[in-house]
This record gives sequence, structure tokens and C-alpha cells, in this order.
Amino acid sequence: MQTLDVISVNLWQILISLLNLFLLFLIVKWLLFKPVKDVLAKRQQELDEQYASAARAEQAAHANQLHWEEKMQTADVEADAIMKKAAEQAKFRGETLISDAQSRADSIIRLAQDEVELERRKAVDEVKREIVEVSGALSEKILEREINTEDHRKLIESFIETVGDGNE
Repeated sequence: MQTLDVISVNLWQILISLLNLFLLFLIVKWLLFKPVKDVLAKRQQELDEQYASAARAEQAAHANQLHWEEKMQTADVEADAIMKKAAEQAKFRGETLISDAQSRADSIIRLAQDEVELERRKAVDEVKREIVEVSGALSEKILEREINTEDHRKLIESFIETVGDGNE
């Protein structure tokens, strides 16, 4: 019986290579995802501050409206007409402020969401690129021969896309 030493598979070497790949994955995850999470937390804090500011503006407008309504009830007929006009102006101004604040808050939220999505896509693309490079080097090392890097990269990227689509 003839043995083929060229085609032998070393199980320990494969396990060590897989462990190295897993460790690289954890390191990349720690280095990339933590900063992204920090950016997301910072943006969330900014959004919370904007919401608080809009709520304060709404409360101020509401308090202003209540103040004018109270003055209208206690004034005499001539003052009642003046106060009614002022209350209408204050209400309009308050609604305008609330509307402006809401539209600004919505705009800020949309921009932040777009930026977060862009950052997430960049992080995912970077991780995919790193995995492609690492798995290409690993495959080349395992096979111990030169392979067509472009064909191998396309194969790995299509695999990562199918795996990535299932997780998102």
C-alpha cells in the first residue's frame, strides 16, 4: 500500500489556524466595534439633549400661553381685547417655535441616523475586507501553493455576503 505524504491533513495545524482566525476576529471586533458603539452612544446623547431642549421650549411656550390666558380672565373689557390679541400672538409664536424645534429635531435625527448607517456600513465592509484577506492568507498557507487571489477573494466575498445578509 502506498501512502501519499503530500496530501496528508494535519488536524492540529488546522485547529491552531482556526483558533488564530477566531482570535483575530475577536481582536478586530474589539478594535472596531467598540469605537463605533462609542460614536453611537455619543450621537444618542446629542439626540437626547436635542429632545430635552425641544421639550423645554414646548414647556416654555405652554407656560407662556397659560400666563396670557390667566391675564385675559382677570382684566377688564378693554384689557381683555389687548390680552386676547397678545395671547393669539403668543400662541402663534409658541406653535412656530414648537414647529421649528420639531423640524430641527427631526432633521438632526435623520442626519444622525444616516451617519450611523454609514458608519455601520463602513465597519461591516472593513470587517468583511479583513476576513477576506485573512482567509485568503490562511487558505494559501493551508494549501501551501499559490492560488488565484482574485478568484479566491470573489468566492470568499460572495460567501461573506450570503452570511452577512442572513445576520442583518
